[in-house]
Amino acid sequence: MTCLQKQTQLTESQELQRKTTRQQTIQTNVKILGMEGDQDLHFLLKGGDLLKVRSPNWKKTRYFKLQDDCKTMWHESKKLFKSNQTFSLENISVVRVGRQTDGFRKSTEEQVEDRCFSITFKGRRKNLDLIASSDEEARQWVNSLQKLVSNLNNLSRQQKSEHWILSCLRKADKNKDDKLSQSEMKNFMRLINWELDDTYAEMLFQKCDKSKSGYLAGEEIGQFYDELTKREEIDVIYGAYAKTTGFMSPEDLVEFLMKEQREKATLADASNIIKNYEPDEKVKEKKLLSKDGFLMYLHHPETMILNAEHKEVYQDMSQPLSHYFISSSHNTYLMKDQLKGPSSTEAYVRALLKGCRCVELDCWDGSDNEPVIYHGYTLTSQILFKDVIEAIKEYAFKASDYPVILSLENHCSVEQQQVMAHHMSSILGSALLTSPLGDVMPANFPSPEELKGKFLIKGKRLNKLEAIFSQAAAAEDTDVTEEEESGDEDEDEQKGKEKKKLKLAKELSDMVIYCKSVHFHGFEDARKNLSFYEMSSFKEGKAVKLAEESANDYIRHNAEKLSRIYPAGLRTDSSNYNPVPLWNAGCQMVALNFQTSCPDMDLNQGRFQVNGKSGYILKPSFMRDAGTEFDPITLTRGDWLQHQTLHIMIISAQQLPKVNNKKSSIVDPLVKVQMFGVPADCGEKETHHVPNNGFKPSWNETFQFDVYVPELALVRFVIEDHDSTSGNEFVGQYTLPFNSLKMGYRHVPLCDKNGNLLPSAGLFVHAMVLDAK
Repeated sequence: MTCLQKQTQLTESQELQRKTTRQQTIQTNVKILGMEGDQDLHFLLKGGDLLKVRSPNWKKTRYFKLQDDCKTMWHESKKLFKSNQTFSLENISVVRVGRQTDGFRKSTEEQVEDRCFSITFKGRRKNLDLIASSDEEARQWVNSLQKLVSNLNNLSRQQKSEHWILSCLRKADKNKDDKLSQSEMKNFMRLINWELDDTYAEMLFQKCDKSKSGYLAGEEIGQFYDELTKREEIDVIYGAYAKTTGFMSPEDLVEFLMKEQREKATLADASNIIKNYEPDEKVKEKKLLSKDGFLMYLHHPETMILNAEHKEVYQDMSQPLSHYFISSSHNTYLMKDQLKGPSSTEAYVRALLKGCRCVELDCWDGSDNEPVIYHGYTLTSQILFKDVIEAIKEYAFKASDYPVILSLENHCSVEQQQVMAHHMSSILGSALLTSPLGDVMPANFPSPEELKGKFLIKGKRLNKLEAIFSQAAAAEDTDVTEEEESGDEDEDEQKGKEKKKLKLAKELSDMVIYCKSVHFHGFEDARKNLSFYEMSSFKEGKAVKLAEESANDYIRHNAEKLSRIYPAGLRTDSSNYNPVPLWNAGCQMVALNFQTSCPDMDLNQGRFQVNGKSGYILKPSFMRDAGTEFDPITLTRGDWLQHQTLHIMIISAQQLPKVNNKKSSIVDPLVKVQMFGVPADCGEKETHHVPNNGFKPSWNETFQFDVYVPELALVRFVIEDHDSTSGNEFVGQYTLPFNSLKMGYRHVPLCDKNGNLLPSAGLFVHAMVLDAK
């Protein structure tokens, strides 16, 4: 018989004290969120019953309620020893109204549509499908969750940091008496990822325990917080420029901005910074900037390592489609591996919300004359083609307004191809491009700007596009050869074998306009015989070989035509390849498995996180010229050679996450700075590791990198937990284009392994880019 621990009975005064403490906690967090008196927040704090749906036979009522920290949702569980479950609102990707998930559609009937909503999480956590008791209550839950998630996402890093530290303090205060004993203080330090040696811990506690009571309370906890969050490196920087009675005047600030940050700044700019960031009204009245205001300014997203101007669409979007790198996904329907992993419309939603602009649909005949999508000849689950198109329609343009390319891997019969064409036409409507822009046969691609809000189909076509404008179109052949991706044989292995024939439905063929799939028979053949809209797909091995042996030919080819690269079929675990060498060869659609977290996906995210996260990045001018002499391997002289030197000082980090949830586990962080680009620019430097300090480790190490082709270079900052006995563990990373790097003292935000921002963690660096002599 299992012995359950008896709950301690609280006295009336203890219960009153606990309620008072809880209200104070809520008020503090509500104030940080700026949501005082908000009815939606009050609704979530009160909570309510929702029907949780897992399958047609598993639907159970659960009570959901927002915790006192105003960022964690709790719901009860009936499992033994698992009395509650929680999830952070910061991990929510999107709240979807209605029965939109695969699970919902299989498990419920249409009549409950308006009472349903789903919570989709970042990373691989399963959706939460929920049914409210009424349509109105469902709307209330959705609106309230969306508002709170938005508010949490819009907090500054400093606010997120304060919120997190306060939450850890509450967790450490085991008996909820608003006091910290020395043992509770040690527990708190472990929670924030910092193991203090006993001597320092004792000294810090005694310093803050002014009352000599043996615990910290009230202002003593405030002093303890100040001691913890004190950053000596900021003191030094601020002290060097605070020349006006210990504060920064507008003149001091202008000197800092111009000398250290290499920014053009006026006294008016400095006055605006003081107005916007100085928290002390008395100091603000004197038109001065305190150290707290200076730190708040350095923490603002606009002043971080990524050039704020590059966060918006800043590139010319009126050039032909072939002149852009295009964020592209392979096997988009998969949530995990490509042998037995689940297929899901959620995978499309996640890829599109990450700015992906080319998604793959692997189409096969299904039952009831309804085509399905899955990885053929494997145990991966199947989803309806129709459901995928509906999901794509809803989420295609939420992250970016620029065109989405549907790459069809077509294995269907003519009858089910006609069904595919019908679904795309009826669901996508006028957004589906079914004829070339203009009244005459185009000589080149339209631009992303001209194609805003449009869907383009990539696939086989029975005839040339010119036939649309021809009075007497040639007779059409209904047979085409299947896509290269349908098998894993190299072209050499296919020689002498009869190509597999596929009958193509005219209705589907006619939807292929600017992305007609054709086999590649060499650059000479492509130059002579292919029209601009005829494009080839290359397996990674073939593409890498061309990029290494015929880089200049590949770049010239890609200046006028599109190329799509896809992972080798042997990657059954849905692993990825390094996309950089293929971008260096001008390939536009370097398709990766978005469902797989890895350094290659980090590089993809880094490449496409600029230009408004539009999914389109304009290639350098020397890659848009069909007569270019540029070769990334040999690097002959040309405009692309702009030799620069990056001097980067890794100063410190703040509030790094634990790599596992053990209370005793403290990270020993080290930082790697990696450079990616043309072969001559690739390199890596590494700091020493700091033992037992993930809260505010410091390194103060300087590295130098020579960069010859800055327009193609990417910089990646990686923090790892040092382990001398086994491999280091990943802590966080951030990748950005070299030309988007801001100079001076900069905070670097950090992303987790799934590419999502870690709320309060960061790296602090000093960067300087100089022209090489």
